[in-house]
Amino acid sequence: MEEAKLRRILSSNIKHYRGLRGWSQVKLAEKIEISTNFLADIETGKSWVSSLTLVKLANCFGIGVYELFKPEIIPSYEIKESIKSFAHDISVTFEHSLDKISKKYLD
Repeated sequence: MEEAKLRRILSSNIKHYRGLRGWSQVKLAEKIEISTNFLADIETGKSWVSSLTLVKLANCFGIGVYELFKPEIIPSYEIKESIKSFAHDISVTFEHSLDKISKKYLD
């Protein structure tokens, strides 16, 4: 596998696990004792990580190091949030439509 692809997978997975916990880059960087700028560079694929940093990331997320390199098989945090937002919008629209129909035909 190409290094560029590994960087993209690692980047995506770090963002995913960080997003699941609702952590900012600042919070995660503090937890694993690296600078926020370095974490940002890791998440954008500009910098690579040491084995120690990989272990700290995995331990912080409560996962195995290998999971940081698993190709994404579940939707990313951003996609999940978009789906939640879309589902909410549909629910509100449906409820509003039912109210209008109810008032028009049942009142």
